[in-house]
Amino acid sequence: MGRIFEVRKATMFARWDRMAKQFTRIGKEIVIAVKASGPDPATNPALRRCFQNARSVGMPKDRVEAAIKRAMGKDTSNYEEILYEGYAPHGVALLIETATDNHVRTVANIKSYFNKGNGAMGTSGSVSFQFKKMGVFKLKPEGIDPEELELELIDFGLEELGESSDDQGNSLLVLRCAFVDFGKLQKALEDKNLTPLSAELEWIPTTTVPVTDEQAEEVSKLIEKLEQDEDVNKVFHNMG
Repeated sequence: MGRIFEVRKATMFARWDRMAKQFTRIGKEIVIAVKASGPDPATNPALRRCFQNARSVGMPKDRVEAAIKRAMGKDTSNYEEILYEGYAPHGVALLIETATDNHVRTVANIKSYFNKGNGAMGTSGSVSFQFKKMGVFKLKPEGIDPEELELELIDFGLEELGESSDDQGNSLLVLRCAFVDFGKLQKALEDKNLTPLSAELEWIPTTTVPVTDEQAEEVSKLIEKLEQDEDVNKVFHNMG
């Protein structure tokens, strides 16, 4: 087991540093999960993932319950999940995950951010081939034998297990699996009574683009503008 590779931005542009944005994102994900497969987490793996992520960011229980009620109401917004692609300055590829109830507004905003940030919005497939969609689980390492866990989970889709750290320097175990194996690995962790700090679907770059500190700051400014948009859930990049 080695130290797992994670693409990070500069600390000053750390992702999800605004609690309100986290709650909004997870609230939308809960609505989408409930509308797709119902409000029972026992039969809805996507909803269980949302609950895990809500706990990891300290989202209040009443806000989680309110999101479930909204999803079951007749007048709730119908969020559409759309992936946008493009290039930031210096050839850095960007994937932008959105959940929107007005795609016309969303695409207009994203085009504007690219234009003002010296980037270029691309067509579907123009960037995503440089990434691999994977399930990513993060665990506290205390009480876990990584080598033993790796052997136990290989049959459940585990592809990578390695060490990393969070923004505060705390040690983490990071597990990755193919997108199609997300539910299987999630169930295997539940059966072992291991509760992830987070369970996400992420776009992992297959190659990275080296940039200088100055170039990284320019790219990060565009990423920050995108992340601040109310319809944007996550932004992935291949900046090295």
